[in-house]
Amino acid sequence: MFLSEAETEARLDALRRQRAALDRAIAEHELYLDLGRRLARPAAAEPVRTAPVEPPRPDPAPRVSPETPRAEPAPRPVAEPVPAAARPQEEPPAGTTARQEGRRLMEEAEEILAEAGRPMHAAEIWERLAARGLTLPGHDPVAALNTRLWKRAKGGTVFRRLGDAVYGLAT
Repeated sequence: MFLSEAETEARLDALRRQRAALDRAIAEHELYLDLGRRLARPAAAEPVRTAPVEPPRPDPAPRVSPETPRAEPAPRPVAEPVPAAARPQEEPPAGTTARQEGRRLMEEAEEILAEAGRPMHAAEIWERLAARGLTLPGHDPVAALNTRLWKRAKGGTVFRRLGDAVYGLAT
């Protein structure tokens, strides 16, 4: 019994999907294996050998003959007070700017979804955010954005998760 052309094409498509899934699984396992090896390497490699630490030797005091008069230290100049307007601005506490950037990013994402009037994939949202000059740290900004949107959608904010990396506004 022979297969029809349509049946053969359908089986080929199914086999190609299986091969793609296997390739992804292989790549994922290779990545985890490589990562595990990298993380284990410092501990599993040679034990760290440290040289014995010697206490610091005191510097020999300069010999001063009784006839040599000691020089008196020069007077230090007195610093004049700097007016407040000329002082440098104090840096905000660590993490404040990152939080502000994160809030701005989510506000812009909300605005993009509102302008579109439809649910959007995280990649589409990221394209529009990048066009507005916003950035995200990391190797995969779409994944980082997806994670942020997903967390906020779980928290009951204005975002609503409608599918894999697809978000809309809660109404």
